[in-house]
Amino acid sequence: MAKNGKGEGKGPELVFAALGGLGEVGMNAYLYGIGPADNREWLIVDLGITFPEGEDDPGVDVILPDVRFLETQKAQIAGLIITHAHEDHIGAVLELWPRLQCPVYVTPFTAGMLKSKMADYGRGRDMPMKVVPLDSRFKAGSFDIELVSVAHSVPETSGVVLRTPLGTVYHTADWKIDATPYIGQPAEPARLAALGDEGVLALVCDSTNAMREGESPSETEVAASLAQIVANAPFRVVVTTFSSNVARIKACYEAARASGRKLVVAGRALHRVIQVAIETGYLPKDFMWSDQQQFKYMKREEVVLLCTGSQGEPRAAMAKIAEFEHPEVSLDKGDLVLFSSRAIPGNEKGIGHIQNSLVRMGCHILTDSDALIHVTGHPRRGELKQMYGWIRPKIVVPMHGEARHLMANADLARSLGVGEVVPAFNGEMVRLAPGPARKIDDVPVGRLFRDGNLLVPEGEGPVRERRKLAFVGIVVASVVLSRKGELVADPIVELDGVPIEDAEGESMLDLAYDALEGTLKSIPPARRRDPDLVEEALRKSLRAVINQAWGKKPICKVMVSVVDTR
Repeated sequence: MAKNGKGEGKGPELVFAALGGLGEVGMNAYLYGIGPADNREWLIVDLGITFPEGEDDPGVDVILPDVRFLETQKAQIAGLIITHAHEDHIGAVLELWPRLQCPVYVTPFTAGMLKSKMADYGRGRDMPMKVVPLDSRFKAGSFDIELVSVAHSVPETSGVVLRTPLGTVYHTADWKIDATPYIGQPAEPARLAALGDEGVLALVCDSTNAMREGESPSETEVAASLAQIVANAPFRVVVTTFSSNVARIKACYEAARASGRKLVVAGRALHRVIQVAIETGYLPKDFMWSDQQQFKYMKREEVVLLCTGSQGEPRAAMAKIAEFEHPEVSLDKGDLVLFSSRAIPGNEKGIGHIQNSLVRMGCHILTDSDALIHVTGHPRRGELKQMYGWIRPKIVVPMHGEARHLMANADLARSLGVGEVVPAFNGEMVRLAPGPARKIDDVPVGRLFRDGNLLVPEGEGPVRERRKLAFVGIVVASVVLSRKGELVADPIVELDGVPIEDAEGESMLDLAYDALEGTLKSIPPARRRDPDLVEEALRKSLRAVINQAWGKKPICKVMVSVVDTR
């Protein structure tokens, strides 16, 4: 198998690969290529982020896909299509577009979200966007593209039909079947069935809920449930949800109005989404809400507070409220807090910490296990079966999910009689046509860490060092020598993240000083004139003595300075 993204065929091929999203929930970045192996034209579908998972990624804000393969193919990129405005599909666009510099195709709501992010962060100001209508059909290079509106938990989610000389692919994006989605357009079964009648070579399909039986409830049912809960609550009602879920925002607004309450919004991301939703017509022009600064002036029984932080994000409004750190908002015993979302895998610990803090505060907690306050935006097995029945593909490639989700979707497709099912993971290239569908190549994949204002590769740099610091601490020593190798001043040693004493109660700092003194005496005066030799000898000595006393090898840094003496 080739390792350079060029495959093995000599004639034109239609291929699929992912830089993210196959084997994980998040960081979706999918590639379609057409043409001979040495001269393919590429179409990118989505370019999203994922979030760090606790101790493994200390100091990392978000994680982006490594696009070095696409950078080598930059001249052959026909475009980037964004299926919807969730961060795991759109979050990397502004930062990575300068490396790709290709046309970006978006629908109006997604364009509004990108423009809002540009204004907030100052990135991507020169990025050209081609705003296309919902359900439109257009060309991007050699690709004949049609957008198909589907229901999801953000407005204007679109499946993507790719018509090529080698066959038609339907890339589902995130979707569910919801005849009454509260806002936006539902998927049209007749249109999907007509696509199946036309003939679909391959279905690349969302797998997130492939392990769950049945069908998802409607967003309209959630709105009715929220209205009832708010009407019956004696004190404040707090709702935390995904900021991009405009239908849930609208449901909270209408629940507040119906019960004579006022909607208060806390969290910059929610303000941004509300503004874009008003501009694009998904919320009414007279949509009224109060900023968090008005919270303290309102009676408990007249507030519905909508806030960010449903996934336990430490800097979001919900986390600050739970830790008594929010400058404007505080809760009291008896207030009701609704977690109107499901935990993304990896976020359970952070969410649990916030919920426990709220319970200790005296608040009541409701989750989607307790009441109908959230529905998924992804298809369960019953919905997947309907999609397979409409599209009737020859090939299925599961996407968007961890390994267990992809395999569950693959097994379901086989049970429904799909002839060719090819589960693949990030970096594996699948040839869809001509000939039998199979993996033919690997493309380079990896992760980029947003570390403050910088993007750094996962395998190198400060994040790797911080991981080690978290486990073993650091010892720093400074030694000043004359040019003859004589000690000019007393050495200085600092310990950070290292125990104060060993098991016998002896000072770890004293052990370090003794090691420095002994090692310096053991080096002949003539050899002390070599600062590099002295530095390495002292580093090894410090590391060894701390390891002997503690059982761990800390990071050791030794600075040897050489000065002139008279």
